[in-house]
Amino acid sequence: DYAGEAMAIGERTPLAVVDSPAAARMAVTEAITNIASAPIDSISDIRLSANWMAAAGEEGQDAALFAAVKAIGMELCPALGIAIPVGKDSLSMRTRWENKEVVSPLTLIVSAFAPVADVRRTLTPVIGTEADTCLVLIDLGAGQNRLGGSCLAQVYGQLGDQTPDLDDPEALKSFFSTVQDLNSASLLLAYHDRSDGGLLTALCEMAFAGHCGLDICLDELHDDIRAVLFNEELGAILQVRHCDTDSVLETLREAGLGRSSHVIGTLADHDRIYMHRAGQAVFDESRVDLQRAWSETSARMQAMRDNPDCADQEFDNLLDVDDPGMRPVLGFDPEDNPVSAMIATGARPRVAILREQGVNGQQEMAAAFHAAGFTCRDVH
Repeated sequence: DYAGEAMAIGERTPLAVVDSPAAARMAVTEAITNIASAPIDSISDIRLSANWMAAAGEEGQDAALFAAVKAIGMELCPALGIAIPVGKDSLSMRTRWENKEVVSPLTLIVSAFAPVADVRRTLTPVIGTEADTCLVLIDLGAGQNRLGGSCLAQVYGQLGDQTPDLDDPEALKSFFSTVQDLNSASLLLAYHDRSDGGLLTALCEMAFAGHCGLDICLDELHDDIRAVLFNEELGAILQVRHCDTDSVLETLREAGLGRSSHVIGTLADHDRIYMHRAGQAVFDESRVDLQRAWSETSARMQAMRDNPDCADQEFDNLLDVDDPGMRPVLGFDPEDNPVSAMIATGARPRVAILREQGVNGQQEMAAAFHAAGFTCRDVH
């Protein structure tokens, strides 16, 4: 905040295995719905980095690459007013060994960057449990619930026919500006984009972060229950206070998003993920059991990489239903400015640069703090 500017980053990596133009558009738009949680003045402030990977020269790959580049570089990004000033390509995505050949499907990695005026207003998926709230789904897929290329399809060894797509760039622009307006008015408590795993995944991740149960009503979402829960169409889940719900929904209606917005549930007294339709339960599982299943792969990898006893203790800690989750307790007032008395006095406040395992940006971080007038110490 004192440096005057921060940077938000959003990234998505879909495989363009079914419909390369649609998948390319989704790579761009998912990065935008991901970064929308940060306070950004305008969608035009976003810049994209595009990393293309393809097996050039293979049958159909050059045409798919051309179609995907055209879809975002010549059509979508101009319509959104967003530039792609940087990127790279890897066009030899194949390997041969003896008489075997493996070709990687066309892949696009899109990273979105934007300046953020006040990082303190950045929304996270951590559900707040201090007030009576409800959850609002904004479905930019307009109820189409296309499952092509989804995680659900891959689980069953399928690709699917129709992939999610951005059908209306103006709707995405309206969505982005409306989320910014609601955040600026302090009407949003939490935010999570829906398009990476689907509605069920997004809701579970929010419950995991907040260590709480959810009561979800699917009556307004009319379709096959699997398509409703696992489609990866564009969209987001907002947590709002009950007293602000009508105001938020009215703002969404004025933005042309009324038909895409649904109040789908609230926090529950029980520590379970409970979903129902027409009074009948369609999903009812313990939040703890789901979170342990969600964390098990990471825990096993951590046990091999780090101290296994510590990894097991961390994994077993998920059994503690009284653990409040990600709730920082500060030993200082974040509104205080401890360096205000030192400005222009020549004093250089001390700061420790803590380097996490696998991170190598500590020197750049130290250089930035040194330039800002701090005395830096490396702690790792």
